Amino acid sequence: MEAMKPCAANSPPLTPLGFLERAAIVYGDCTSIVYGSNTVYTWRETSLRCLSVASSLSSLGIGRSDVVSVLSPNTPAMYELQFAVPMSGAILNNINTRLDARTVSVLLTHSGSKLLFVDVFFCSLAVEAISMMTTDPPVLVFIADKEEEGGCRADVADRNKFSYTYDDLVERGDPNFKWIRPESEWDPIVLNYTSGTTSAPKGVVHCHRGIFVMSIDSLIDWTVPKNPVYLWTLPMFHANGWCYPWGIAAVGGTNVCLRKFEASLTYRLIRDHNVTHMCGAPVVLNMLSATQESHQPLKRPVNILTAGAPPPAAVILRAESIGFVISHGYGLTEAAGVVVSCVWKPQWNRLPASDRARLKARQGVRTVGFTEIDVVDPESGRGVERNRETVGEIVMKGSSIMLGYLKDPSGTEKALKNGWFYTGDVGVIHSDGYLEIKDRSKDIIISGGENVSSVEVEAVLYTNPAVSEVAVVARPDEFWGETPCAFVSLKEGLSVEPTEEELIEYCRNKMSRFMVPKTVLFRDELPKTSTGKVSRLVLKEIAKTMGDETIS
Repeated sequence: MEAMKPCAANSPPLTPLGFLERAAIVYGDCTSIVYGSNTVYTWRETSLRCLSVASSLSSLGIGRSDVVSVLSPNTPAMYELQFAVPMSGAILNNINTRLDARTVSVLLTHSGSKLLFVDVFFCSLAVEAISMMTTDPPVLVFIADKEEEGGCRADVADRNKFSYTYDDLVERGDPNFKWIRPESEWDPIVLNYTSGTTSAPKGVVHCHRGIFVMSIDSLIDWTVPKNPVYLWTLPMFHANGWCYPWGIAAVGGTNVCLRKFEASLTYRLIRDHNVTHMCGAPVVLNMLSATQESHQPLKRPVNILTAGAPPPAAVILRAESIGFVISHGYGLTEAAGVVVSCVWKPQWNRLPASDRARLKARQGVRTVGFTEIDVVDPESGRGVERNRETVGEIVMKGSSIMLGYLKDPSGTEKALKNGWFYTGDVGVIHSDGYLEIKDRSKDIIISGGENVSSVEVEAVLYTNPAVSEVAVVARPDEFWGETPCAFVSLKEGLSVEPTEEELIEYCRNKMSRFMVPKTVLFRDELPKTSTGKVSRLVLKEIAKTMGDETIS
């Protein structure tokens, strides 16, 4: 046995790029991409287009270790580039289109990007960002959009800054290009900048092996069948769409591309294309269940995987009443996708709807392809009691954990230590082994020596029928140190709107007194981060400037 060793035949580098090659053979005539009224591709066509773009990139001198960035919403080109860029040997860097020019400039500089693909409607943003760079700027490639009015031309001044068009690369490239396989499965494949709801962006580097495992694991955990119809409500720039660009290729699914999420358009696409699967943050669930279309149940069930923030049980309940089948999980950019999921048990189906929603709001257990999850005491490093009350920091280990933060050895060392990845999230483990997030470690409110979970207070407020959206942050207080401050957006069309005092009294009847918000502020809409999450940083700053006087 000792003489048996790995060899070239049994240890080729794992990579998700091979999924496209297989899809072209197995699902060649099946629809791969649908977009707008006239854009439809098959898997054979998608494979040839990706190879052509990879070939063109290679002819431009792009190769191993080079970073190629993309600034685009969920269009066909954006989907193709998830394969085409790494097929050229380069490292893919999707940039959040909601960022400002200064931040985009910082990311392009930090990553050392050699080439930047830019969607037609983000040309001005890209040109402004590049004008701020003090290092060599990337080559610009223009992506037109024939399905959108004005989508084939940009401002003349901006357009002159571009060296090539995406269509040029497709037409000039060699569809028989032999794509560049990684020399090692540990070679980087993507660089993702995490927005961080509580910290500055960091460059997360993932390898081919990690993305391969995450892609397969995501399909297994969500029990995605062959030939699903997947609607792209989750931005691909958000942790590579949780690895579903590669996963959907593996099962020969149809990608229904969506430039911008709108509830009414989403319902129309669900009907027109018989959508079976979609992903999104809890805010997507909230928007889908708060529109006029939500009054009519779906004709057939649609599976939604939600993650990114703990979804309130009330939101889950509303979405499921429409006909959405909710799966809830937990992941981070550093983990490449959803690595914890609330695996449903048949006996829970006998429980009342409110109890089912409460159970589904928990994050769950590790996925089958992941190694280990735990909640540890921050002082001792030992696992906490599984009693749903003892909080600690969530730590994890598994094949899809990042290689590290780009050009940040101290940050990498702090996050990856003692054989674990330390998430910075606070949670508990229930007696049945299921994980539940309580908060970001920086979002815990300490009031009079008591730890108040903003997530728990938000969950109670979401049960109020008048509340559409809520976020709870700490407000400085001379006596208590901090007190909970709730920012609330009410539903439209209410005949009677609740007052601050009424919502405080509502909370007082449903939670411990030290957890009750001392302040409630009403807003038409809560501020959002570039990834669509509620911006707690903005709300914390507002709360800090309020002093001790209650403002409503």
